[in-house]
Amino acid sequence: MLLRHVPFLKSVFLYSFTAFGGPQGHMGMMVKTFVQKRKDITEDELLEYNAFCQMLPGPSSTQTVMLIAMKRGGVPLAIITLLLWVFPAAFIMGLFSFIIFYFNTGVQQGNKMIPLNLFSYIQPMSVGFVFFAAAKMMQTSIKYVATASIMVGSLIATLFIRSPWVFPALLLVSGTISNFSNNRIPGPQHKPKRINWMHLWLFALIFIVAGILSETASTLGWPHVRIYHIFENFYRFGAIVFGGGQALLPMMLYQFVSRPHSPYLDSGQLLTGYGMVQAVPGPVFSICSFVGGVAMSQYGGMWQAIGCIVATIAVFLPSTLLLFFLFPIYENLKHHVIIFRALEGINAAVVGIIWASGIVLFQSIAFDHQSLSFEWSNLVVVIITFSILYFTRIPAPFIVLGWLLLGWTLH
Repeated sequence: MLLRHVPFLKSVFLYSFTAFGGPQGHMGMMVKTFVQKRKDITEDELLEYNAFCQMLPGPSSTQTVMLIAMKRGGVPLAIITLLLWVFPAAFIMGLFSFIIFYFNTGVQQGNKMIPLNLFSYIQPMSVGFVFFAAAKMMQTSIKYVATASIMVGSLIATLFIRSPWVFPALLLVSGTISNFSNNRIPGPQHKPKRINWMHLWLFALIFIVAGILSETASTLGWPHVRIYHIFENFYRFGAIVFGGGQALLPMMLYQFVSRPHSPYLDSGQLLTGYGMVQAVPGPVFSICSFVGGVAMSQYGGMWQAIGCIVATIAVFLPSTLLLFFLFPIYENLKHHVIIFRALEGINAAVVGIIWASGIVLFQSIAFDHQSLSFEWSNLVVVIITFSILYFTRIPAPFIVLGWLLLGWTLH
C-alpha cells in the first residue's frame, strides 16, 4: 500500500532539504509543494491543520506535514514522513555537535591552541534571531491590553523564576486568564471522529517511566546517568513546549546551562547551536540533536552519537503521540470556545517567554569575561541581524553565512 505513496515521500524528502526560514518559511513551501504542485490538500485544509498544530506542544511545521501524510495514508505514512522530514536536519546538527566539541574552543596541538574564529559572531547573531521571532509573533498575538499584560507578566516571571517548570505554569495560567474574554466565538459542530486512546496511554506511560528511570539512575549512580536525564528532559520539553524552537531555547538554557552543580553545556555552545540551526533546512527542533551530542561528548564519540539520537527521538515522540490522539478530538471539538480562548493567552505568554530568553542570552555575551568591559560589537551584531530579518527578505541561511565569513575574515 505504501508503494503508491512513493512520489509523495520523495516530495517530502526534497522538501526537507529546501525548507528554510522556520515555521513561517515552511508554510510557504508547503503551499507550493503540497497544495499548488501536488494538490495533496487544499489551502483551507492546510491553514486548518496549521491552526490546530499551533495549539499543540512541539514543532508545529513538523506536525502539519504529518497531518498531510495522515490524510493520504493514515498513521503509518505519517510516521515515515516524520522520519524523512527530521533526518536531514537532525543529522547535520548532530554532526555539528562533534565539530563544536573538537574545534569550537580550539584544538590542542602541542603548546599551541588553534581557535575556530569562524563562529565569532554566531552567538550575538542568534540573539538577534530570538528578538526577531518575538517581534514577529508579537504582531499577531498581542492585540489587546489583556494579551499585552500576559506577555509582560510572562517576561518578568521567566526572568526572575529560573526553573523549567515556570513555562507550563505560565501557559496554564495564561490560557485560563484569556478564557475570561468573550472575543472568540465557536463555530458549528462536525461529525464525531473515532478516538484512539492507545496513543494517550503510551504518551503517559513513557512520561512516567522516563521520570522514574531518571530519578533511579541518579539515586543509584548508574553508569552514564546523563543519558537517562537527557531522555527525560527532552521528552518533557516535547510534551510541554509551545511556540516552536524559539520557546524550546529558554527551557534548554535553564535545564542544561543554569544547573547549579554540573551544567551539561555552556551558554556559548547553546547559542552557537541555535545560530547554526537557522542555516539548516527542516525543523528548528533539530537543535536537540546538537544539544544531546554536546551534553554526552565527555563520554566519547559513541555516547555522543547516542546522545544525538536519544535527544532527537525524545523531543519529537511526545508531540507525535499527542498529535495522533488529539487530532480526532480536535475535529470533534475544534470550534469549542475554551480551546480558542485559551490559545489567545498561550500565544501571548509564549511571546513574553521568548523576549525574556533573548534578554537572558544577551546578558551572557554582553561583557568580556576577562576585562568585564561591555562588548559593543556583540550589541551591534544583534541590532544588524534583527534589522536585516525585520526589514529585508534576505533568507536566514545567507545571514548566517555572512556572519560566518565575517568572523573568519576579521579574526
